Formats: sequence, structure tokens, C-alpha cells
Amino acid sequence: MKSYFSWLFYALVTTFTWGIWGALIEIPQNAGFPPTLGYIIWSLTMIPCALIALYLVNWKIETDKRSVLLGLTIGLLGGGGQLALFEALKDGPAYIIFPFVSLYPILTILLSVVFLKEKTSGLKWFGITVALLAIFFLSYQEPKSANESGYQWLILALLVFIAWALQAYVMKFSNETMKAESIYFYMAIAGLLLAPIAWYMTDFSIPINLGFKGPYLAAIVHFLNSIGALTLVYALRYGKAIIVVPLTGLAPVITIIISLVIYSVFPGTMLLVGLILAIVAMAIFSF
Repeated sequence: MKSYFSWLFYALVTTFTWGIWGALIEIPQNAGFPPTLGYIIWSLTMIPCALIALYLVNWKIETDKRSVLLGLTIGLLGGGGQLALFEALKDGPAYIIFPFVSLYPILTILLSVVFLKEKTSGLKWFGITVALLAIFFLSYQEPKSANESGYQWLILALLVFIAWALQAYVMKFSNETMKAESIYFYMAIAGLLLAPIAWYMTDFSIPINLGFKGPYLAAIVHFLNSIGALTLVYALRYGKAIIVVPLTGLAPVITIIISLVIYSVFPGTMLLVGLILAIVAMAIFSF
């Protein structure tokens, strides 16, 4: 699907798969399967997606040093940011960390406008603004008591913010000279390279669920995330980063809707505002 509007199709697939992933990932975690081990499972689920991507280009990818470096950088920024987020949440308040990190598209947009010279219409800029506001509201967490230790968590949260913003920017930048399939292949390799660190970060002193709701359910759920990562590469290949990144950042809309159905949890005022803003933003991006 390589038409001009294909970016919207791929971006929506990413939004929906990541939204479903967000709603279901709590099941294995609440069942006693640590998110660090979940990261290892996620890195493994990228392998079949990478093989599918390679098959689509007849197993021909860029192997020059520049392409390898760019691809690995994208993967390390994404995976490294995820591991840094795990560490930040150990001591820091989630109600501050999640809304702050979720606004990384602001930096991606700034980099894309300044260095990639991306432009769009006034209506789309309005949609981008609405989407950023929606992302903030959708990422809102109720304040809970937390044993905060210093401000290390704040530094880690800032690193996550920068890493994920740079990942999206470099992904768009790389798409100008590389196949999307090559980018994803090297992302998968980078994810696997970070798996030993996730293993080291795991607290094995607590019981770990190794039943179906543990690694097996985690594999099914994380496979959705891997699919979304692949379609994100395609979305950024055909679309502008200043629009694609804010749109995919609205995945919590799907998460909230599914959570409402499965867990019968009605969203509060903040989330309702986020839902309304997200619907407006999606409608604008769809024009």
C-alpha cells in the first residue's frame, strides 16, 4: 500500500495495536510477571515481524555502516528509553512521569520542523496542538503515595523523553535513505542486544508467574506492540513526523475504551477531556 494516504492507514494500525497492548499488558504484570522480563519477551516478538519485513523485500537490506548505525540507534533509543522508564518508576511518581514522558512528540515536531523542514496546513497545526493536549490528559495518573528517593527518577524521565523523541526523528530521517524493512530489522537486533540488561534489572527475589498469564500471555500482548512498531516505520516513511507521531500518541484512547469494556472502569474527568480532544484531533488528521 504505497499511495499518498497510506501513512494514515499505517499510523492508525499503530495507534490501535498499541492501544490494545496498553489495555492488556497489565494482565501479565498484575499476575506476577515483571515488566523487565516482559521487555525480553517483547524483543523476541520482534523477530517474526522482522522476518516478515525481510520477506517483503526479498531479504535484501542495506548493510553499509551508515544504515546499520542509524537502524541500531533507532532501536537502542526506543529500547533504552523503555528500560530507563522501568528504573524511573521504581522511585518516582507515575502521575508525574507518564504525562511528562508522553509529551515527547513536542521535541520530535521541533526537530522535524527545524532540520527536516516539514510543513503542513494551519488546520493540521491546530490538530497537532489538540493531539498534544489530548496525549497529556490521556496520560494523567491519579496521585499515589510513593517512596521517592532523591531526583534520580526525574533525570531518568528526562532521558526517556529525549530518547523517544530522537527515536521518532531518526526513524523519519532514516526513511529518506533506507528501506523501512531495514530499519525495523536493525531495531529488532538492538532490542535483543538490550535484553541482558533487562534480565539484570529483574528482581528475582519475588515470585514470578511462569504460567499462561505470565510469559505466554505477555508474548501474545507484546506481539501487538511489535506489529505497531513495524507499521510506525511505514507510517513515517510515507507521512510527516509532525503529524504521524502525535496521531500514534493517541493510542491511550483505545486503551481506555477497552479498559472500560473489560474492567468496567469509567474514566474520570481528565481522561474524558482527553478522549474528546483525541476524537477532534483524529478527525482533523483524517481530512
